[in-house]
Order: sequence, then C-alpha cells, then structure tokens
Amino acid sequence: MPHLGPLELVIVLVIVIIVFGVGKLPQIGGAIGQSIREFRDASRRPESDEEEEEEAKPRKKTTARASRVKKEAEVVEEEEEEEEEEAEE
Repeated sequence: MPHLGPLELVIVLVIVIIVFGVGKLPQIGGAIGQSIREFRDASRRPESDEEEEEEAKPRKKTTARASRVKKEAEVVEEEEEEEEEEAEE
C-alpha cells in the first residue's frame, strides 16, 4: 500500500476544495464520518442483528415522514390563521 505523505494530502485537500467548495466541506466530513462509523458497527455485529435492523428501518422512515407531515400541517394551519386574522382586519 502506498504511503501518503503531507504533500500528497495537501494536493488531495486542494482538489476536494476545488471540486466541492468550502461550504460543502463540513457536510462531506460529517457524511464520511457517519459512513465510517456505520461500516465499523456493521462489521462488528453478527448477521442476525443486521436483519433486525433492516426490519426496524422502515418504521423509522415512516415515523420521520409522519413527523415531517405533522410539522407541515402545523405550518399550514398557522398560515391559514394569519390569513383569517388579516381578512378580519
């Protein structure tokens, strides 16, 4: 495996900044860190745990979707109330 020295790392960092821009670096770093954590967790768990996790994931997505829809409904209700107040004035 080749050794990456400081000069090579600087060159890679400059290329990443050029391609993605400075604003996206925190998002990219967070995504890479999360991916590495998930990979490590998955490599440590037995297969039975992975099957249980896959069964639980759709529930979480549904819950997240439901909470997002609920928040959107609350925003719409607030906007309607504001419109009614403006119409009364």
